[in-house]
Amino acid sequence: METRVQKTAELHQKGCNCAQAVLVAYADLFGLSEKEAYKIAEGFGTGMGGMGETCGAVTAAFMLIGLKNSSGVTGDKTTRPDTYKQIRELADAFKAEAGSITCRELKGSTGLPVYPCPKCIETAARLFEKSLNSNG
Repeated sequence: METRVQKTAELHQKGCNCAQAVLVAYADLFGLSEKEAYKIAEGFGTGMGGMGETCGAVTAAFMLIGLKNSSGVTGDKTTRPDTYKQIRELADAFKAEAGSITCRELKGSTGLPVYPCPKCIETAARLFEKSLNSNG
């Protein structure tokens, strides 16, 4: 049985960017089609539109936390503090494993050890699943 973490790797191998691989693998849990998730995440690859900023896989995990946690009601801010808390926890856990959440740093452009895209995708998906299983 294929896990969603494995599905993220397969999606990346088929040409999805890091953000797309993570968001598409979990889209159905939140009523999104794969096509919708692919389109939403397209601009977040290679650190936010190729700028080397926040890792696309991490950004997609943040989006998934919002989908999981938000009330989805305009003006309702009751879920926002917990959503932000869960995002910070995932970011901290990712940093503890990878050393950063910044794409250019993960790719080794700043002298830090390289943490390749497939590993970023696997780590972000695994950490999201941990969040999903513990808080949802």
